[in-house]
Parts: sequence; C-alpha cells; structure tokens
Amino acid sequence: QVQLVESGGGLVQAGGSLRLSCVMSGRASHSYTMGWFRQPPGKEREFVGAISWIGDSTSYADSVKDRFTISRDDAKNTVALQMNSLKPEDTAVYYCAVRGSRWISPNSFAYDYWGQGTQVTVSS
Repeated sequence: QVQLVESGGGLVQAGGSLRLSCVMSGRASHSYTMGWFRQPPGKEREFVGAISWIGDSTSYADSVKDRFTISRDDAKNTVALQMNSLKPEDTAVYYCAVRGSRWISPNSFAYDYWGQGTQVTVSS
C-alpha cells in the first residue's frame, strides 16, 4: 500500500522561501510521476507542478513558474518542492501525489495516491 507523507510547511513572510518534502513508502518511487497540488482557502485544488518518473521532464503552473522547483531523489523515495519568492496568494494546503505513468498530467484525477497535505501560510 502506497503512503505519501508531506513535511516542511509553515508560516513565512512574503518574499521568503520554504522547502516541502514528500516521502513515499510501499512502492519504489522510480516508477511514478510525482506531483504537487495545492488548495487555497475556499478554492478548488489546483496543479502546482510535477516531475516525470525518470526526472527528465518537469511542468509547472504559470502562477509558480520561475519561483518553484520540483526535484526527486529515488534513492530516498522522495520528491521536494522548493518555493522561493513566496506570495500571500501561495497560501494553501499543499499535497503530494503520484501516478503510475511516465507522463505528467495537470489533472488531479490522473493521480493514484495522495498525501494528507501540509499547510503553507504566507503573510504579507
């Protein structure tokens, strides 16, 4: 059974940085595309970015492009989300998700397993 556990969330001032991590257990991560989604208060869950299963491709939402970076370490079964130049509108619960495909998808329904989420709050 696959489990995903996120960590690294917290409160940060606008312009600051945070690094989220997600550890996958139950299966080897190298066979999964790994992604990050977020759900702002009162809004629907949205795609943040993802990295393909051999790490040769990444994709980001326009709202985070050039500020956020996704990386993976399959030796540790982890995926990370480095968030720089944070804005108050980045405030959300951030979720890690994986899908058993080499292709990145921005659609939440395409992902097979989800973490419980970690709160990120950016103050102005």
